[in-house]
Amino acid sequence: MTLRIDHGALLVADLKPRRGTETGKLRPVVVLQTDLLSRTGHPSTWIVPCTSRLTGESLLRVCLPTGAAGNDRECEVMIDQSRAVDNRRLRRRLGQLPPALLREVKEKIRRLGDL
Repeated sequence: MTLRIDHGALLVADLKPRRGTETGKLRPVVVLQTDLLSRTGHPSTWIVPCTSRLTGESLLRVCLPTGAAGNDRECEVMIDQSRAVDNRRLRRRLGQLPPALLREVKEKIRRLGDL
């Protein structure tokens, strides 16, 4: 069965091995990539990883409450860690971010990237 990669989905990704300050491990990630690209069979996906090491709301973090998108504990979306990953790293779907949280993630990406 093929994993469906949707904009705003919360998926589990295997980010090992990590390099330098990159996040690693098996962890939830938010899909930022447009569905237009995902539907073409593109081999990689633009994601933002999440962490359970909470630092508090800031320009670099968006709080994702327990169960908001199928996550089993509270975590934070790490805005400063966005990157493309090979689709073979994506393991399973947890859920979909609520629209308000996805808007907040996208706004902080825009601000951080001066877009």
